[in-house]
Amino acid sequence: MSTYDVLVVGGAGVDTIVRVDRLEIPSSDSVFVPPVRDYVGHTGNGVALGCHRLGLRTKFIDFLGDDPQGAMVLDAYRRHGLDFSHLTSPAGTPRGVNLVDAQGRRFSFYDGRHPADLRLPREFYLPFLEQARHVHLSITGINRDLHPDIERLGRTSSTDLHAWDGVAEHHRHYALRADLVFLSAAGCGNRPEELMRAILADGRARLVVATAGADGSYLLERGEREVRHQPAVDPGRPVVDSNGAGDAFVSAFLASWLDGRPATGSMLAGAVAGAYTCTSAGTHTDLIDADGLAAGLAAAR
Repeated sequence: MSTYDVLVVGGAGVDTIVRVDRLEIPSSDSVFVPPVRDYVGHTGNGVALGCHRLGLRTKFIDFLGDDPQGAMVLDAYRRHGLDFSHLTSPAGTPRGVNLVDAQGRRFSFYDGRHPADLRLPREFYLPFLEQARHVHLSITGINRDLHPDIERLGRTSSTDLHAWDGVAEHHRHYALRADLVFLSAAGCGNRPEELMRAILADGRARLVVATAGADGSYLLERGEREVRHQPAVDPGRPVVDSNGAGDAFVSAFLASWLDGRPATGSMLAGAVAGAYTCTSAGTHTDLIDADGLAAGLAAAR
């Protein structure tokens, strides 16, 4: 028996959310906006909290800075009861500034402050990896050395490439080594099929999922010729903020897939969770739980 259902590696930080009318720079040199707020965020945080909220035995590991943002992250995880271990990075805790418009769309500025060669030491991550059933790697670089151990131990793995254009080598490293690959269709001009097929042809993935916001999501499994489409789900409430929707999709997909459900059913679970997240302001401030997901699935079928 594994101690953890999911080990999430990398991707903790703090997001500053600035709400604006439009995602554009005004002609004046300043503009009044609603209160600017800080939230514990970033992609690994969203997947870890999402899985934890859905009842998966979740472990999260990363670097944090010895700074106010790091203390904010640790305090949040204590309140949520999330099992988190970290090492201290002299570069500090990563931060992002996200502009969110009136329709809930966002644009992110990510500071990526960890040095490019920073890696989690093997003696730190290996005991957690040995106890995990599945591993989710954020594309932060600090976890690039885990793949040989993941494959040696026979663990399944996943990653989220976000808006990969199919060219950047940093993303390609993750794309070709994961069993489940998630990406945003926005990065490839909202025409993801060619990139999805290339990932399956060149890598080890069992399946590739491309999320496309209001246009839903797309699934291509190894050995299948047709790309399947999952329409977006009506959340039943106004959409106010898309921050964290992709991470919520991934966590619900993983919860469903690890429970033995087919990929098509897991797509619907991801759609329900992603839509739910868009109805609350901030980053990962309101993630769906198991009961909410079950109710959302029943309503969507």
